[in-house]
Amino acid sequence: MPEIDLGFPRQWVTFPNPDDATEVFRCDLTWLTSRWTCIFGQGCPGVYESSPDAGCCAHGAHFADASDHDRVAAAVGRLTPATWERYEEAVNDWTERDDEGDLKTRAVDGACVFHNSRDFAGGYGCALHGLALSEGVAPLTLKPDVCWQLPLRRRFTEIDPGDGETYTEVEIGEYVRSGWGPGGHDFDWYCTSNTEAHVGREPVYVSERAELVELLGAAGYAELERHCRAFEAEPRTAQHPATLGATSQ
Repeated sequence: MPEIDLGFPRQWVTFPNPDDATEVFRCDLTWLTSRWTCIFGQGCPGVYESSPDAGCCAHGAHFADASDHDRVAAAVGRLTPATWERYEEAVNDWTERDDEGDLKTRAVDGACVFHNSRDFAGGYGCALHGLALSEGVAPLTLKPDVCWQLPLRRRFTEIDPGDGETYTEVEIGEYVRSGWGPGGHDFDWYCTSNTEAHVGREPVYVSERAELVELLGAAGYAELERHCRAFEAEPRTAQHPATLGATSQ
């Protein structure tokens, strides 16, 4: 089945942030109850045909802020030649600036500098991800924010309902191609809108629980989970077409 058209109806839910009266969460139930799952190393063809083994790690990762960089830098200090394929060439040179001057991880030979090849004895995939697993911690504690958040997307919008009392709307949704900017449309393949990746045993709100708790807080996640379960229990038409396509194949 070809990549599905993203112009389909979605069901959203809005509820106050239990931990912050100035924020309201707006969450995409259609996406969060879909059966998307990361298939890196299990059939993922990568976003570019020229570097299929790199998955979506072809450009390196931009840092959200200085603390994001510093957290990753601390993890880099614990990597070794046995766990990071490019250790010798990059341990002291693992960042670079993009054309706009923003700091990011280096891209080398069509992949992020932390990407270990399939033949590397220390393990295939992200060296930071592997380090987290070896240390018994969640990968989100060591990887750049953009890496562990994908394919979730969090956006902040200031809302004025008309009475001058503004609040912040925190949207949690699907990181579609357009989220990458103009370059996203140049990808040869992208996972969230393809049936190949909608084969998870659990819905996204369950499989990505740790990431969602980090984004919404424990109380916010509990409320989201309640809404997701209620949505799943009711007859509905706003199911993700990629999940529907995968289950019908």
